[in-house]
Amino acid sequence: MVEAFCATWKLVDSQNFDEYMKAIGVGFATRQVGNVTKPTVVISQDGDKVVVKTLSTFKNTEISAKLGEEFDETTPDDRRVKSTFSMDGDKFVHEQKWDGKQSKFVREIKDGKMVMTLTFEGVVAVRTYEKA
Repeated sequence: MVEAFCATWKLVDSQNFDEYMKAIGVGFATRQVGNVTKPTVVISQDGDKVVVKTLSTFKNTEISAKLGEEFDETTPDDRRVKSTFSMDGDKFVHEQKWDGKQSKFVREIKDGKMVMTLTFEGVVAVRTYEKA
C-alpha cells in the first residue's frame, strides 16, 4: 500500500507545527526556520525498503527502511531516535522513540493530497502536501 504515497510532495499548508516543535524540544531559532521552510518530500521504494527524502533550503534528509523494521534516524533538529515505518490500513505511519518519549507521523491520502498528522504527548500538528 506504500505505492499510493510514492510521489514528490510539496508542502502547501501547516497547522500547529510550531507548538509541535516546541513540545518535542526544538529550540526557538530552529523553530523559526522550520515554520517558514516549505519542504518537498519524495517517497519512493527501493526493493523492499521505503525511502523518504525531505528536501528544503534548511536541510536535506533521507531515511530508508523496511516496513516494521526499527532503524536509527537523526532528525532535522538533530535528535537521535529509533524509528519504525508501518502501514495501518491505508495510512503510512512513521514512529520515533527517544529518551522514553514517542512521536508519531501518520500520512494519509485525502482528495489527492497527502495529509500528515504529527502527534506528541497530546500536541497535534497537521501538514498538507500536494503532488509537485
